[in-house]
Amino acid sequence: MDPGIPVPPTLYGGHERLVYLFAEEYIKLGHEVTLLAGPDSNCSGKVVSFGINELKRSKMQRFKEMVFVWKYLLKNRTTFDLIHNFGRLAYLIPVLNSPAKKLMTYGRPVAERGIKLVNSLPNRNLVFTACSNYCVSTGNVAGQWKTVYNTIDFSQYQLNKTVPADAPLMFLGRLDKIKGVHTAIEVALATSCRLWIGGNIPDTPDNYDYYKKKIEPQIDNQQIIYLGALNDEQKNKYLGQAKALVFPIEWDEPFGMVMIEAMACGTPVIAFNRGSVPEIIKNNISGFIVSTATEMINKIDEAGHIDRSRCRQTAEKRFNLNTIAIHYLSLFN
Repeated sequence: MDPGIPVPPTLYGGHERLVYLFAEEYIKLGHEVTLLAGPDSNCSGKVVSFGINELKRSKMQRFKEMVFVWKYLLKNRTTFDLIHNFGRLAYLIPVLNSPAKKLMTYGRPVAERGIKLVNSLPNRNLVFTACSNYCVSTGNVAGQWKTVYNTIDFSQYQLNKTVPADAPLMFLGRLDKIKGVHTAIEVALATSCRLWIGGNIPDTPDNYDYYKKKIEPQIDNQQIIYLGALNDEQKNKYLGQAKALVFPIEWDEPFGMVMIEAMACGTPVIAFNRGSVPEIIKNNISGFIVSTATEMINKIDEAGHIDRSRCRQTAEKRFNLNTIAIHYLSLFN
């Protein structure tokens, strides 16, 4: 895993959280695990720390990190049966043609150039995976590709079977424009619902300007309520008390972990039909797939008719940790 955020993360860090979950599950399944990750990372197996925990680290620092991984993998290339890489594709270059089985996993749109380059080099026992059929489609230009969905630890989320008719809506995610929090506010105002907003205030200039001008002025902490960045315990609390999670994305989301986090609490998801959304939501069972803000508004009342127990059961059957971990390990059988 790339350094920058420890494994597991305290707050933001979906990929880092996945890496921790898989490390722990692989150990439960009887495997020995070595985790390469940034400082302050931990798991029940062996941990090798490298780099620094700074997302905006320099190109030189990133190059030093890559050299470290290259040296480590070359030195230990006969030690591992499987190398599961959630970091940079370039990390695998020294062992591309080694006998070890190699999984390269993507959680965001894939750069075709790197895929073509790596597959032009001698390689064996290399499988590319991505977190949705949509995400696979962005990189499937060479090599062997498989879809393996993301997961959460469902035991960390409590099912809330009922909520009051006046329960609030929930928005959870980075407060970037492409995440659509402005549309979530529009939906809440149009339906006279309270809206809980959880997520990080952006630090990129364009998105920070968007937040300051479009979002912050509408937060009155009565109807439109900003909760701040939420940890896992807080997400479980607020998602479970919400009528629905609104997911009005303006980009092609590769997966959207928050959707299954909501479903784990029994909370249906109303989402725009982009990216992986039609793969994650079962219409009328775990939520609704819509195309416009008007359609989202019209589905708010229907969210109260979703069977919240069935919502969770359906998601858990498809996305539980053990099933997904075994799926990864079975790709070479």
